[in-house]
Amino acid sequence: MTPPRPLRDLPRCAGFGLKPEHHADVLAAAERSTLPAWAEIHPQNYFGAGGPPHRWLAAIAAHLPLSFHSVGLSLGSAAGVDEAELEALAALCDRYRPAMVSDHLSWSNGGDEKFPDLLPIPYSHAALDHFVAQVVRVQNRLGRPILIENPSRYVAFAGDAWSEVDFLHELCRRSGCGLILDINNVEVSAHNLGLDADAWLAAFDPALVGEIHVAGHAVKDDGLGGTIAIDDHGSAVRASCWDRLATFLRRAGPKPVLVEWDSDIPDFATLMAEVATADALLQAEPGDA
Repeated sequence: MTPPRPLRDLPRCAGFGLKPEHHADVLAAAERSTLPAWAEIHPQNYFGAGGPPHRWLAAIAAHLPLSFHSVGLSLGSAAGVDEAELEALAALCDRYRPAMVSDHLSWSNGGDEKFPDLLPIPYSHAALDHFVAQVVRVQNRLGRPILIENPSRYVAFAGDAWSEVDFLHELCRRSGCGLILDINNVEVSAHNLGLDADAWLAAFDPALVGEIHVAGHAVKDDGLGGTIAIDDHGSAVRASCWDRLATFLRRAGPKPVLVEWDSDIPDFATLMAEVATADALLQAEPGDA
């Protein structure tokens, strides 16, 4: 029997989203000892039993810790967590023993339908009760706390009982989970909802944040005389996002920071330059950031 992989911590350094386009580059960097500190995957891409995806991932996991960023548990669905997704995630966690596991403040399943998006939930008392129960269910199955990421939003529900940050803080208090603070998502949501991104970011409790995400987004004409921000992760991190990361790190201290790039994938050198920028901010003295 193969012994289980050791469980490693997620370093308070910059990591990158692992994409198949970069598998060979990652292993080459490992041979040169020039790899970033950690990598994130979407576990749903590895739910198959074997084959090339697992050969690559096993080889890469031998060199650096992994963060599993799930996109399929559908925690906010009325029917609750997708049981098949949860069991597949649990099996993958047993196989690779990731340093961190996370999902989103969202839903993506309805009845027999699966939607290719992370859809918003109302910030109501009933939704909070439901979401707490689903997070606890996942954590009990996995035997570990998870992180929940703040969403990108394009519309808001009328009559919400909670602000987004207060909702997330109460979710952490009642379930024992932590947060992924996605600064790009704060920028996207603030643009689309007409809110103050800096005030929004300042409201987050750093003690609850276990991981930070930065990414690029697109801004397009909405056809109504205005613009809409699209969370496409398809470009370099915006200068405003780097500035807000530096501001948050001055308050929070070093945290694991992920550079996300999920569409229009660049070459490995371009991605690593973004990771280097994040690491420079993490290593800056408080007065320099």
